[in-house]
Amino acid sequence: MIFIVVKFTVRPDRAEQWLSLVDDFTQATRNEPGNLFFDWSRSVDDPNVFVLTEGFASQEAGAEHVQSAHFKAAIELMSEAVATTPDIINVETSGDGWSKMGEVTPKGV
Repeated sequence: MIFIVVKFTVRPDRAEQWLSLVDDFTQATRNEPGNLFFDWSRSVDDPNVFVLTEGFASQEAGAEHVQSAHFKAAIELMSEAVATTPDIINVETSGDGWSKMGEVTPKGV
């Protein structure tokens, strides 16, 4: 599995529009056959920071993603809305998605 986390610092005047701006890209990526997950979060400390957590089944699936038309279109849109160059972590790891955390389980449910 390819595991990627990207931190986007968005221009303050574009932050409230960010999730709408990337929605087509998000939906298209989630529909790719090799996509395992593609999820956005917003920082609780800085409302201009969004974190994208994504997983792809293989190197090939990741390569197809970056070569897709929706990826290229999103790069153009995002480049106009970011305040800084995004930070990224990109690693290959074993597994095919999320595992359960053993230390925390629901009580009283």
